[in-house]
Amino acid sequence: MREIRTEDAVGHILCHDITEIVKDERKGVLFHKGHVVTEEDIPALLRVGKEHLYVWEKKPGILHENEGAEILRGISQGEGMHPTEAKEGKIELIADRDGLLKIRKDALVAVNSLGEMMIASRHGNFPVKKGDKIAGTRIIPLVIEKEKMDRAVEVGGNMPIFSVLPFHFKKVGIVTTGSEVKKGLIQDTFTPVLYEKLKVFPTEILGQTTPGDDKKQITEDILDFIEKGADLVLCSGGMSVDPDDRTPGAIKDTGARVLTYGAPVLPGAMLMVSYFEKDGKTVPIIGLPGCVMYAKRTVFDLILPRIMADDPILPEEIAAYGEGGLCLNCEVCTFPNCGFGK
Repeated sequence: MREIRTEDAVGHILCHDITEIVKDERKGVLFHKGHVVTEEDIPALLRVGKEHLYVWEKKPGILHENEGAEILRGISQGEGMHPTEAKEGKIELIADRDGLLKIRKDALVAVNSLGEMMIASRHGNFPVKKGDKIAGTRIIPLVIEKEKMDRAVEVGGNMPIFSVLPFHFKKVGIVTTGSEVKKGLIQDTFTPVLYEKLKVFPTEILGQTTPGDDKKQITEDILDFIEKGADLVLCSGGMSVDPDDRTPGAIKDTGARVLTYGAPVLPGAMLMVSYFEKDGKTVPIIGLPGCVMYAKRTVFDLILPRIMADDPILPEEIAAYGEGGLCLNCEVCTFPNCGFGK
């Protein structure tokens, strides 16, 4: 680049966008990078405070900010998204479909740790909708050495940093435990909540059973739903350590692989996540604590999107919920645009 007086810039090529801001009216690009300055442009450039301009002098090994942003875009963009055009050195990634946003956090930190470049995103492991902004990329200076961008490609790895996993259609069985429900002593208020949370995903409810506190019957009901083609079984209630709460033991008796019994989340500490595997098919069996019935947001809201995207949950990921796992029960709930689960 070479700096020259604006009055002397006629015929030269701008090496960066010129932004115009009019208070309470607009902010936009007055002249794009690559524009050839004309005599008529000079008053407009001076009006936005540009008494000097940088004009482009291409040199080997030096990249323009738009070229740097494009390289970062290539490192970042995975399935289920598309980029915007480079504008003022920035490229954004936009979701092409509803799904679960996955982020390779180590790679993201590695690239951002190099300096002179940045990739900013929303939180991973949360749902996004088609059209949502996922991330933005840019380099910090107007130009950057190619070798620095080569290093970014190297530390970014062979896989994209971001991807949007689609949600999959699932048949769901609901096993509502508790003798008080089976005997009709209290109204089942748990199942309507589950219906509400499931209906935002592609699901079909196969049915509901009420085996009471009969541990053997709970196990049989779970296995019966799986035999009927269930892709997910939700067990509501009976998850505490009280002697009459038989759900955890019943889930274990199915032969499922228990990932966790307990989670560092409030509400939702008594969560159980398990996976039943047979004939090449894996069916999550989830034991839901009673808080799901009455609390606005719980641990169920954190794991359900991942289950619907067939995204395997790891024990260390459950443990990591401890930071951010405390719901503050705000008077006006803004979840997921808050710190819960992050």
